[in-house]
Amino acid sequence: MATTSGGRSTPHAADTHDVIRVQGARENNLKDVTVEIPKRRLTVFTGVSGSGKSSLVFGTIAAESQRMINETYSTFVQGFMPNLARPDVDVLDGLTTAIIVDQERMGANPRSTVGTATDANTMLRILFSRIGAPHIGPPTAFAFNVPTRVASGVMRTDKGGREEKTVVRDAVYQGGMCPRCEGMGSVNDFDLTAIYDETRSLSEGALLVPGYSMDGWYGRIFSGAGLPMDKPVAKFTAKQLDKLLYGPPEKIRVDGVNLTYEGVLTKVQKSMLSKDLEAMQPHVRRFVERAVTFTTCPDCQGTRLSKEALSSKIRGKNIAELCAMQISDLAAWLRDLDEPPVAPLVANLQHLLDSFAEIGLGYLSLNRPAGTLSGGEAQRTKMIRHLGSSLTDVTYVFDEPTIGLHPHDIARMNQLLVQLRDKGNTVLVVEHKPETIAIADHVVDLGPGAGTGGGSVCFEGTVEGLRASDTTTGHHLDDRVALKDSVRAATSVLEVRGASTHNLRDVDVDIPLGVLCVLTGVAGSGKSSLVMGSVAGREGVVVVDQGAIRGSRRSNPATYTGLLEPIRKAFAKVNGVKPALFSSNSEGACPACNGAGVIYTELGVMATVESVCEECEGRRFQASVLEYELGGRNIAEVLAMPVVEALAFFGEGDARTPAAHKVLERLDDVGLGYLTLGQPLTTLSGGERQRLKLATQMAEKGDVYVLDEPTTGLHLADVEQLLGLLDRLVESGRSVVVIEHHQAVMAHADWIIDLGPGAGHDGGRVVFEGTPADLVAGRSTLTGEHLAAYVRG
Repeated sequence: MATTSGGRSTPHAADTHDVIRVQGARENNLKDVTVEIPKRRLTVFTGVSGSGKSSLVFGTIAAESQRMINETYSTFVQGFMPNLARPDVDVLDGLTTAIIVDQERMGANPRSTVGTATDANTMLRILFSRIGAPHIGPPTAFAFNVPTRVASGVMRTDKGGREEKTVVRDAVYQGGMCPRCEGMGSVNDFDLTAIYDETRSLSEGALLVPGYSMDGWYGRIFSGAGLPMDKPVAKFTAKQLDKLLYGPPEKIRVDGVNLTYEGVLTKVQKSMLSKDLEAMQPHVRRFVERAVTFTTCPDCQGTRLSKEALSSKIRGKNIAELCAMQISDLAAWLRDLDEPPVAPLVANLQHLLDSFAEIGLGYLSLNRPAGTLSGGEAQRTKMIRHLGSSLTDVTYVFDEPTIGLHPHDIARMNQLLVQLRDKGNTVLVVEHKPETIAIADHVVDLGPGAGTGGGSVCFEGTVEGLRASDTTTGHHLDDRVALKDSVRAATSVLEVRGASTHNLRDVDVDIPLGVLCVLTGVAGSGKSSLVMGSVAGREGVVVVDQGAIRGSRRSNPATYTGLLEPIRKAFAKVNGVKPALFSSNSEGACPACNGAGVIYTELGVMATVESVCEECEGRRFQASVLEYELGGRNIAEVLAMPVVEALAFFGEGDARTPAAHKVLERLDDVGLGYLTLGQPLTTLSGGERQRLKLATQMAEKGDVYVLDEPTTGLHLADVEQLLGLLDRLVESGRSVVVIEHHQAVMAHADWIIDLGPGAGHDGGRVVFEGTPADLVAGRSTLTGEHLAAYVRG
């Protein structure tokens, strides 16, 4: 403190920077937003889905912080980083380093596990290299991603300015990868009838692998490699067939061009089977599912490790056995490990594993593939890295951290957010759950509506102030749903017998059909295992999961839902031209920007500049295409319409198009009436993407709809609309099964199946089956207690 001449103390100049100041933010739908966010406090951003929360928090504050940090790196390093444009904002003041903990699924790399993603495996490998018996080598000897290499020849070493040469014979560099499955844990076998049709020749299209057309370069490569093009594959010699399928890479020259020939299965192994199945394009995934069978590797029994790595043990257990244990059990096993030479390492690993339990992920195992984690699990796994961090005075940005959490687990998550704040950090949270809004020091409510109807600050202040305010969030903050007076009776049941996927314990349960059935239970109790292992895949079952929508910045709701197809045909029919003219990705695209609407200018080491295309003024189509009209509107004007307006436009008059109207009705049904048809998918929030997926899959011919947490990303006010949609689905003769933690959905159910009582091996059993009223009356489970408090409140 400094003292003035009058004796009054004044704060130090450095202590006066206590707010993050945002002035004139216009990113996406924000309308000149100006806010002051207190530092070293917990601020929650609320508002209906699509109101602009993510645009303000992620697209403006976090994006500018990251951009400025990236600029501090050398030009060389920046060349490997994404170029971030400056957000559309007038002033951003008082920023600190932003650490984003979002809902993005962890990488779909099949070699990535919970252990490799959190450094737990690294510590375990060091532990085994120090005290494992027998000692087999350095930490890499226990890494399933590192193969064992044997080298012979001359080894050169630089020492003191001179070079030393040593002749080595069979020098072994020990890795832990199982040589049979290459560290994948499974081996594959090909069904050759799905690879080629032996009655046809190569030039007649014998190969059935996606992308292998003989019209282009593949035809030239195969003939250049000496394979007979006009002989049926059935008549190939053994040598020719071996070359076609298993030929190793070899350089060949075709038409004066140097190319590489590889056998079909050699190429498929590299290009398709090294990827995660879920990350593939649908047609490639269908081919792999049809042509390849995956079986557990017989050499390593799915552990991914070599015999040497599995032979080394600590207290009777090898590294694979420890990685397969439930994390909470592994933490207990470590507590009994008394090895003074590695005590600091054990303490660090212990702390890491305890963090998993604290955050409600103690039911996972370290060998769980990272790509199989849900969005909520992935977000909490990322949080673990930051809990023990020594960093302070940074800004942590969370995107709905309570996703996938039972009401019982939310209190634990709140505690972690408060812990991060109390270390002296600024914590910004985008959230809809009242339990998390309640712990905020400061609340910023955006709205009043969604899309073009949002983007303004409706309220700033305390939680009590929000509760008393005349805002949508304020009105709904204390919402409670009464139990239904009467519930529907099941028309029949879907029998599940002996379900044992993951942690399920030989579960027998009858899922009622013709009603709204809700599956509940704490995170990790076995809900998704029951559905994915025993319900999904049956005939007539449509599953709408939390998987991300894949689409580029050229994709929009019209292209994703198939809505653009009938619209293009309607335009083509009325104007007597080709439908391809009305696609910005095809013949009708503006030649200057190739239908993107914007021009990207690369400025070398500086950020790429994005500017609206001057020729089409952002409309993405050629001027001649915009002269064609349907019902008085051109294609660009139609794509700029919100769903609600388009619904009326395609429902009557000259523009009446029943096929388009049907798709628009479904989009309006799921609460996306405010979205414009041409809005890029990359600008949609998490909740909007899931509802877009629901609208698309509602068109599938299914009798049973399984929804995985449809309230994700939904504001309290929107949950009511979702319940109406679920009711309409049931009333139309469909059966709806919902995996859900939201008490309003539980209270609205006709039947509840509660799994538990805990997570991991403490769960996996049905602890309650019956109506919501019986669950509340009995209060025999954690869900029953929380639902009773919610309804009673």
